Amino acid sequence: MADDEDNGSSVLDADTFVETEAPAVIIARIEGKSRQVERLLRIPQYTEALETALMDAPTQTRDEQCKAANWILVHRVLMATKDVDGLLLGLNPELHDVLMKYLYRGLATGDRITCDLCLRLHEKLFDMAGIGCIMRAISDTQNLV
Repeated sequence: MADDEDNGSSVLDADTFVETEAPAVIIARIEGKSRQVERLLRIPQYTEALETALMDAPTQTRDEQCKAANWILVHRVLMATKDVDGLLLGLNPELHDVLMKYLYRGLATGDRITCDLCLRLHEKLFDMAGIGCIMRAISDTQNLV
């Protein structure tokens, strides 16, 4: 008979978590992405800017400064775009779950303008990616943005 006891192996234990990179290295990478995003926003290539901001999100660190720096970058792109439909239609489907996580982070800020934008994007992203995108975003407790 199979052992029904949950040994907690599916949950990331605080004692066993290992940072894969130093926070300074992650911040330097985000600063490089920031320069690239700003260049893309000036062109304007909003979808490419969003993909750049979402790529290589700092999920394997617990350093809040790293996570906040990347959120600021994603937020910058979201606030710069006016064509929400066009932004999402061109977005790489592999990044839908990451964007959904950032939308929930934006909703957690409590800022009215940010929340309004995140809710609009949430609705559009749900229509495109389905309920699975939401479930993966809220159930992934190890790769938080």
